[in-house]
Amino acid sequence: MTSTAAPTKVSTVTNARTTKTRTKMQNSPSTMNPDVARAARKLLAYCQQNDWAGHDPYDALNSRLFKALPVLDSRIPRLALTQVLKRSPINVRSLALVPKTQNPKAMALFLSALLKLPNTVVDGREDLIRYMIDRLVALRSSESSYWAWGYSFPWQGRSILVPAGAPNLVCTTFVGGALLDAYEKQACEQQRDQRCLDQRCLTMAVGAAEYILNDLYWTDGAKAGFSYPMPGLRGETHNANLLAAALFCRVYKHTGEKKFLEPALRVARQAVGKQHPDGSWFYGEHPSQRWIDNFHTGYNLEALQSIGRSLETAEFDSSMRRGFDFYRTHFFREDAAPRYFHDRAYPLDIHCVAQSILTLLAFRDLDPGNVQLAGSVFDWAMKHMWDERGFFYYRVLRLCTIRTSYMRWSQAWMLLALSALLSGLEQPPNGTPGHKLTALVQV
Repeated sequence: MTSTAAPTKVSTVTNARTTKTRTKMQNSPSTMNPDVARAARKLLAYCQQNDWAGHDPYDALNSRLFKALPVLDSRIPRLALTQVLKRSPINVRSLALVPKTQNPKAMALFLSALLKLPNTVVDGREDLIRYMIDRLVALRSSESSYWAWGYSFPWQGRSILVPAGAPNLVCTTFVGGALLDAYEKQACEQQRDQRCLDQRCLTMAVGAAEYILNDLYWTDGAKAGFSYPMPGLRGETHNANLLAAALFCRVYKHTGEKKFLEPALRVARQAVGKQHPDGSWFYGEHPSQRWIDNFHTGYNLEALQSIGRSLETAEFDSSMRRGFDFYRTHFFREDAAPRYFHDRAYPLDIHCVAQSILTLLAFRDLDPGNVQLAGSVFDWAMKHMWDERGFFYYRVLRLCTIRTSYMRWSQAWMLLALSALLSGLEQPPNGTPGHKLTALVQV
């Protein structure tokens, strides 16, 4: 392992801002649209009334039927029930005895959203933020000595069964990222009030990175990655790898611990090397993972952007530009409905709506029309996927709409997207205390 000096100029992708873009942002109907604030208030109230708990597209195995009828508790019945409940246009989980649960990933998304939402939209914001942090402490996985998190339901893959609560890479990275969001906001406020800084957020985020480094990071010759969905599995799932690499870089920024830097850059460079000439990525490199979808592509792009900001490097700018060009070109219909897959008209999924808003706003400097398109995506969702009871539907299909409310998949992601629309389109905080990169590790 050797080190070489890195350019210190600020990334043009992540920090440049043209006058035209600023004008578009100031005039954007979305940032001033009272419908966004109204939807955010109603959605927030709905989530609070349900104690932040709900069903999930993949929670079928929480059904008490498996305890009552053990003969069903095998691979094929588990896969079948999961797909039946996921695809059903009517939510029959109460009949299947599937309880509502608080999901750590959803709580992390709620935390990130609450940190962005203005006080005019949410009452008692600071108390809710503390509540979310406390719940993340309580919901940590009991199966690990590290700070790590898993989903609130077991789920059956093609060949493995992942137990409820088993820590995994993606859930842990989202929780770690939300805790860093809280720490960074508190660090900014510390300048006004020394009592604001809560070190436990940084401590837990560092602990999450330690778990990923020590239990999930693997190398095999020139290859490297992070095991997902369980330790020991050595696949190349690009969004999971890039999300973990971005978390490592944020932790490095705040702690200066170089042990996180080399794995992050090695994995990120490998993922960028798998990007197609048109800017797209497959979900993963296994033959069964060769599809291209909206929100995982969005994860890839935002993770690369986060790495660039944390390390103050422009190394991944060209990859982001090509990736975003593909994203902008292939994932939106003429009516602004965001596609799930790049080459199919349906399904239209609320998770893709949320991620589209987030990705368009994150890369607004690349195209001055991004802000307006994000507003159009919101308008489309309000017309086709909003329920006046205060929640968003799951999917629009060619012949019907699945109106089921899912807390993690739908409501948590949409609250985060609405918070981004309402937050004044601010860049992530760049003035927080952190370790400034002076050299990149050459892997």
